[in-house]
Amino acid sequence: MYRKNAWLKYKDQKEVMNFAEGYKNFISVAKSERIAVKEAEKLLKANGFKNVDDLKSLKEGDRVYFINKKKNVAAFIIGSEPLEKGLRILGAHIDSPRLDLKEHPIYEAKGFALGDTHYYGGVKKYQWVTIPLALVGVVCKKDGSTVEVNIGDDPKDPVVGISDLLIHLAADQLQKSGAKVIEGENLDITLGSMPLNEEDKEPVKANVLKLLKDKYGFEEEDLVSAEIEVVPAGPARDYGLDRSMIAGYGHDDRSCAYTSLMALLDTKKVKNTACCILVDKEEIGSVGATGAQSLFFENAIAKLAALVGDNHPLWTARLAMENSKMLSSDVSAGYDPLYASVSDTKNVAYLGEGLVFNKYTGARGKSGCNDSMPEYYAFIRKAMDDAKVNWQSAELGKVDQGGGGTIAYILGNYNMLVIDAGIPVLNMHAPMEIVSKVDVYEAYLGYKAFLVA
Repeated sequence: MYRKNAWLKYKDQKEVMNFAEGYKNFISVAKSERIAVKEAEKLLKANGFKNVDDLKSLKEGDRVYFINKKKNVAAFIIGSEPLEKGLRILGAHIDSPRLDLKEHPIYEAKGFALGDTHYYGGVKKYQWVTIPLALVGVVCKKDGSTVEVNIGDDPKDPVVGISDLLIHLAADQLQKSGAKVIEGENLDITLGSMPLNEEDKEPVKANVLKLLKDKYGFEEEDLVSAEIEVVPAGPARDYGLDRSMIAGYGHDDRSCAYTSLMALLDTKKVKNTACCILVDKEEIGSVGATGAQSLFFENAIAKLAALVGDNHPLWTARLAMENSKMLSSDVSAGYDPLYASVSDTKNVAYLGEGLVFNKYTGARGKSGCNDSMPEYYAFIRKAMDDAKVNWQSAELGKVDQGGGGTIAYILGNYNMLVIDAGIPVLNMHAPMEIVSKVDVYEAYLGYKAFLVA
């Protein structure tokens, strides 16, 4: 089913549309890593998965999950083969480009209370101005309590935003390059303009802080130990008059995270232990305790080995990693006819043609990429074709146009077989990204086929 329009195989499009509704609901809620983990755990529990902390042993067929620091999920179905024979792994990331509030964010300037931000991941800064934005995250207090913040997604909530210079006064601004037309230090959100009283030195800031304290019970000093993300407000929406696409925030990479997770949930019995792992920090290099470079995943497999009664769990974990096959579930750049010059039309992903395989990503001379083994690619092709999955192959733009990376090379460092497999996206890294519903569904089908191949 290579390079064919996937819509044509569905006379009744109900199954595609129904799956898309579940995904739209997920992406509309899961606008941060922490929320994505919470939503994933709900789905896991509803499908018979148990938290590993509640178990003392494991056997074939058991469905179990790990959560790491509220930002990673690794879920497994124990197979009939020993762990050292390798796993079938679906790995995606659940962080997306955004703005983060700084440690000392709130200040007052000439009648406005503003929030100072630092952008996270690769963004075109000018895309984040004059759109409705929401605040999601947590504030951790010294007494050990954690307060969840979510302002702007409920239709009854106010929204925040970033102002831009009116066109009438923008003569100098419009002479700047796209990278400079909006400066990073000017990505400050407007929080309010109403003073609390005349006595305060900064009355508008005082009013904003009072509103936050009244609703959430934290003081300004607590913002030092907070993690509040500034994200687009509002739900994902159908896109196009034919409702064939979805417009929303965070398709990169929650579209692949959701489809990978659903593929695991809907798989009943496996030969090789099946896994879906959702990680953080991919957009900034997969670093830190919750990124793909963390030892969390290796340790999770070692714990699985111990729970199935293995006497050498650390060595078994290494063998399991080395003998595993993985799909690095990450999005690819979809062909945009308005910007055709950046793509090689023979080697680009098209919306509506299904799951995309990138043999390699990287930049220019394949720098920083995982270049998949051709023997493994042949195995994948057969698995997709046997399951009648629509799929395509692509590169990330023309050779000298730029490039990008995924978590594939990190898992490849364990000597496992890895290839990138994901969903084509328009407007990647923008506040509003676009995917095709049929590509989302074909990715789910392809991931399911892989787990039992």
